[in-house]
Amino acid sequence: MLRHVRVSYFSFKQALNSIEIAKQNKAVKIILLKNSTFQTCNLFKGYYSLVKQTKLLFNLKPFIMYSKLLAITPIATNNYVAFTFFVGTMAMLAASVFFFFEVSNTDKKWRTSVLISGLITFIAAVHYYYMRDYQLATGESPTFFRYVDWLLTVPLMCVEFFLITKKAGAKVGLLWKLIAASVFMLVTGYIGEGIYPTEKQSWIWGFISSLGYFYIVYLIWFGEVAKLAQVAGPAVAKANRTLAWFVLVGWAIYPIGYIAGTEGGLFGVRVLEGLSMDIIYNIGDAVNKIGFGLVIYVLAQSDEPKEKA
Repeated sequence: MLRHVRVSYFSFKQALNSIEIAKQNKAVKIILLKNSTFQTCNLFKGYYSLVKQTKLLFNLKPFIMYSKLLAITPIATNNYVAFTFFVGTMAMLAASVFFFFEVSNTDKKWRTSVLISGLITFIAAVHYYYMRDYQLATGESPTFFRYVDWLLTVPLMCVEFFLITKKAGAKVGLLWKLIAASVFMLVTGYIGEGIYPTEKQSWIWGFISSLGYFYIVYLIWFGEVAKLAQVAGPAVAKANRTLAWFVLVGWAIYPIGYIAGTEGGLFGVRVLEGLSMDIIYNIGDAVNKIGFGLVIYVLAQSDEPKEKA
């Protein structure tokens, strides 16, 4: 006798609880219920574990998610914030694919650096995809999720400085200095922008956050990173100087966004009103993260012939 099990199309849990295992080398039938239409499929014969039988139920997941994936929220022609989120997603996803594919074409000593460049843009692309939907659904700035993205990607960008100077003798202590400074900068920045954005005191947290930023600038322009880069060779020195400019000029976009998006503004004075914080951040992220990766990639390609020689 065939055992029939009815599985609601939208409830995996009920399906798992209602399955009966055929005991006499018989087939198990699952009847899928969707819009009053039944579809029958034969699964398994004989004695199998419950886990193996129920695993196939999860194949229903793509069908359940299908309608959600098709439910695309259109972007209004005047919604420049959502548009920059979309462009940022595509740009960083494309950069990720490029970096990941180029890892195998890169000299072994630079592969980790190029891989991290791909991870940075990939993490950002995933977050930007979600932040775009959040902004379209709520009309609000996804500040919390943006800082989650930064908390993952900015320390990785700092790791790049350690990796390119490692062969010149960079110690792990330098790595932790860079990571600690970046985390300090982001946590204090979030307190001002995410917790007290409508209060005058937000500028104080912005100022405290800038201390971490200027410490990173010091390290890569005049401190350990700069000195090690000079010893590491002309290619590394050139790459470090280019990355240093990204930090000094490119990262300066973020304080502008912070000033424009908080009540405290600049030293308690509301300035840059009318500027979109999200547009500033989105442009800055795309330029800095993709640019960082391209500088590392160029370094890997330019330094490769010397290594082979």
